[in-house]
Amino acid sequence: MRVALVSVHGCPTARLGAKDTGGMNVLLRETARELGRLGIGVDIYTRTHDPRDHKIIPIGERARVIHLNAGDLDAPKRGLINHLPDFTRELFAFAQSENLRYDLIHAHYWLSAPVAFALKERWNIPVAVSFHTLGKVQSIVRAGEPDAKDRVPVEEMAVAQADSIVAGSPHEIEQLVNLYGAHNDKLSLVPCGIDQALFKPIAQREARDALGLNGHKIVLFVGRMEPIKGADVLLRAVASLEHSLNTQLIVIGGSADDAERTRLQRMARGLGVDHRLLFLDAVPQKELPLYYNAADVCVVPSFYETFGLVALESLACGTPVIAAKVGGLQHTVADGKTGYLVPWHCPEPYAEKLEVLLTNDHLRHTLGAAAHESTKGQSWEVAARRVLTVYEALVGEGAKA
Repeated sequence: MRVALVSVHGCPTARLGAKDTGGMNVLLRETARELGRLGIGVDIYTRTHDPRDHKIIPIGERARVIHLNAGDLDAPKRGLINHLPDFTRELFAFAQSENLRYDLIHAHYWLSAPVAFALKERWNIPVAVSFHTLGKVQSIVRAGEPDAKDRVPVEEMAVAQADSIVAGSPHEIEQLVNLYGAHNDKLSLVPCGIDQALFKPIAQREARDALGLNGHKIVLFVGRMEPIKGADVLLRAVASLEHSLNTQLIVIGGSADDAERTRLQRMARGLGVDHRLLFLDAVPQKELPLYYNAADVCVVPSFYETFGLVALESLACGTPVIAAKVGGLQHTVADGKTGYLVPWHCPEPYAEKLEVLLTNDHLRHTLGAAAHESTKGQSWEVAARRVLTVYEALVGEGAKA
């Protein structure tokens, strides 16, 4: 079997933690690698994002990323819909030039759906769709940048026309059914995985020594520098903690020129806690386990998360998570067992849960042990095998037709 994954804006080789890069990029890369190991040929088509990149980048056995030119390199994500015809033509031309034949197309994110369905008309093969985030939900939570006006109509079209829809959490399935009228027989649940050889517990002292961190109580935030991630809520929560807790907040993600990072730094100065706040640019994924293990608690205060890969990575390292009670986080974090879920987007309940964990070593270690245990079996290999089951069903149905 050979499959074409279409991810117009999300490149698996892009630097994680920068704008528009995150869990979806990791999912694409790791799923493709595991599918390749399972004998499936995988081509990930994405937009050129860096002129220094090669057109074709192997990322594993039988798996590669193919960069296509479509619009200016610095074109904003919400304007990319205007360049989808160019992207589609580039993809079709490349496949023709290489004499490639695919058994199915899997579109990732709403921007990729029009490309996938245009190719389906030419190739007459099934299309699977994964949305990762949903426009109707983002309009409800009203956080982050406004979406392109075409987003929801495209999502509705994709839900209606897809041969299969792959969702990351039971909550996403519920949203697809209730908000988009998706039929249950089209929906498949495939939660994210993690690299269990990488994300695992190590001694906290060892992690802190490796990073040069001192004896502060450490609260960790990992994510893109966007308002929808709720880092400002966490900052206010940390600012309200008693000074006797000797707490330091480490924020990993983005870069020094991000507007959201500048806003948070200004807020920290206004709150008088800038000396307790450490901003770090996005770090390579292989270094993230050191930070998860060095931290006493990881906080994910997002307004919206379809799955919440950061929470899963932290739990796998044995570090409890305090997370917003939204989206897939509700299924990733077991409230009171592996961390806490907070149903309000305000600092006070986060501060309350932080104080509970930071002042009770026994509780923190108990939740941490349960956190690690809860992630066993959630590997990328398991996720890839579940996706492959979806693919095999679609290809089988296509052969019968």
